[in-house]
Amino acid sequence: MAKRQLRGITWNHSRGYVSVAATAQRFCELHPDVDILWDKRSLQEFADAPIQGLAEQYDLLVIDHPWAGFAAHSEVLVSLGELLPTDYLADQAANSVGQSHPSYIFDGVQCALAIDAATPVASYRPDLLERYGLEQPQTFSELLALARQGRVIMPGIEIDTLMNFYMLCATQGQPPFVDDEWAVSDEMSLQALEQLRELAGLCPREIFGWNPIAVYEALSRRDDYVYCPFAYGYSNYSRPGYSANILVFDDMVAIEGHGRCQSTLGGTGLAISTGCRHLQIARDYALFTASPIVQRTIFFENGGQPGHRGAWVDDEVNRRSSNYFRNTLPALDRAYLRPRFPGYLHFQDHGGAPIRDYLMNGGDAKAVLAKLKRLFVDAKALYV
Repeated sequence: MAKRQLRGITWNHSRGYVSVAATAQRFCELHPDVDILWDKRSLQEFADAPIQGLAEQYDLLVIDHPWAGFAAHSEVLVSLGELLPTDYLADQAANSVGQSHPSYIFDGVQCALAIDAATPVASYRPDLLERYGLEQPQTFSELLALARQGRVIMPGIEIDTLMNFYMLCATQGQPPFVDDEWAVSDEMSLQALEQLRELAGLCPREIFGWNPIAVYEALSRRDDYVYCPFAYGYSNYSRPGYSANILVFDDMVAIEGHGRCQSTLGGTGLAISTGCRHLQIARDYALFTASPIVQRTIFFENGGQPGHRGAWVDDEVNRRSSNYFRNTLPALDRAYLRPRFPGYLHFQDHGGAPIRDYLMNGGDAKAVLAKLKRLFVDAKALYV
């Protein structure tokens, strides 16, 4: 008898692909009449590619939570609140890492389960700090001082630059997009741009081609850089055997007078297409993959970065990851939640470019701000 087959699409990294391939393998061993095949796309495609076309091709999708508004508007993903058991969803909500679980709920529609949790956090090479007689910075001023020594790197591609702009505004008391409006004063916007420009100017120019993975590859392999102040965390680099040198991850620096940085929530969710060919199997696989026991065992053991809080506080998970999860959990719990209204991704797709250009080449910060405001107006007008 032919097996019932599901196809899924995720992103091309050990954290994004191997984890779900492993849960699919075990699920299919427990259900011999089922076959689940996972395809993968690049991290940039994961951030940019519309989900509507993917939902027409795949039964299962690993998505980013800013798609929640579009999903609710377009109805391309199954509303999990109507499909999954109430007590299961209650456990997911009670064990959310920061706002990871509610980030996939928009207008009452839950479009995904938070199987993965992340936000920008700090990382460093402890061996190099000791070799060079340096200390981990605790404040933004100390960060700038370390950067002046040529020892600091951070992601500088468009999307990460935009997320760091959000972070600096939110940390200093003016989170963007409150009630889906711009909400940040010109004074704060310009201050955040200047803070980013100052820090980026002290980093090597090559960062403007680096995403978080490229930063961690450089930090773990090379001996010239010792510290990254904020990049979406990858616990893989804190585990023995994954890279040439272990990275230690920790909470971020404090901005004087405002406390530690409030970075922009990331992570991924497991969604089911409304065109899914075998909805009951997809439901059971989602329940399996996001379950507390699988999250802290099969999912984590195969490179995943769990979305269930039980894994983040688990002793064995932390022992095997240089305490990554306990060290960074405070940053996850206070992370800033991006807007998710249906047209938001138009702003996210285009808002990073003028900021990155300003950081690289200087120019008129007020013109950059004006461009961002125009992009926001355009995004709000979509799907109205």
